[in-house]
Amino acid sequence: MISEDTAAVRPPVLRPGDTVALVSPSGPTSPERVARGVELLTGWGLRPVLAANAYARHGYLAGTDELRAADLNAAFTDPQVRGVICTRGGYGAQRIVDAIDMAAVRRDPKVVAGFSDITALQLALWRGARLAGVHGPGAAWRDERTPLRSAESLHAALMTTEPVTVTAAPEEDTFGVRVAGRATGTLLGGNLCMIVASVGTSDLPDLTGAVLLIEDVQEPPYKVDRMLTQLRRAGVLDGLAGVAVGQFTGCADGWDTTVADVLGERLGDLGVPVLGGLPIGHGPGQLTVPVGTEAHLDADEGTLTVTSAVR
Repeated sequence: MISEDTAAVRPPVLRPGDTVALVSPSGPTSPERVARGVELLTGWGLRPVLAANAYARHGYLAGTDELRAADLNAAFTDPQVRGVICTRGGYGAQRIVDAIDMAAVRRDPKVVAGFSDITALQLALWRGARLAGVHGPGAAWRDERTPLRSAESLHAALMTTEPVTVTAAPEEDTFGVRVAGRATGTLLGGNLCMIVASVGTSDLPDLTGAVLLIEDVQEPPYKVDRMLTQLRRAGVLDGLAGVAVGQFTGCADGWDTTVADVLGERLGDLGVPVLGGLPIGHGPGQLTVPVGTEAHLDADEGTLTVTSAVR
């Protein structure tokens, strides 16, 4: 179990008038989509400010490692900045997490929002500062994938202190992945690829007593099988309290075995409650959920309720 001395640090809730930094720790982003995100955040009364290198490009990265790390640290050390919203995922966060000024994060904790590759950043912030975070859409907003309900969900997670409840949706491909029961524990995880890529590093948390959140995109069933098998063989899944399964988007291939089949097989014999069908991840209607705080998973009722990441 996660002991009291390592309990989550919940940063202050965002309020109208607060400045939020828009950073690109991973892949390059689209100014047009970020402009829509700026419009959305401004409508909530926030003051979004682009990081100096938010639109930088270096191959498949949003600028060199030095530039991306500098933007993050500038946001963490600036007392005017009250929150950090990543523009998008992609790839690259793991390359810079060891350069984060964790002392600055601990001195002035700020909410960090993002998903996908940003899971690597949030795992590092949990390891280095026990900082709770927000797994939700980035500032490079796409209305066709993240409609009003998605915006309202992100707003609630950033700007209220109410618990977040997500209900399994029958239209999700993973809805049939379920093992009955109830579990309580710290919600940790996010993107499955990034969790697996953290094996062997100091960023992978001890998941004993935790509720593990997993989601992914464009990973065929055999690759999902391989990742879950690696986690099993490495002992990472030993002692879990439960598993919350989000969206596995675009994961079909030419075989008869579906990603839901794989998830059911590789998670179904762990002896813990498992709840699939949660609209958390890369799919349409993506909802936001805190990570690093206490969660109640009820596979019988089909709900995941998580304590706010902010206070």
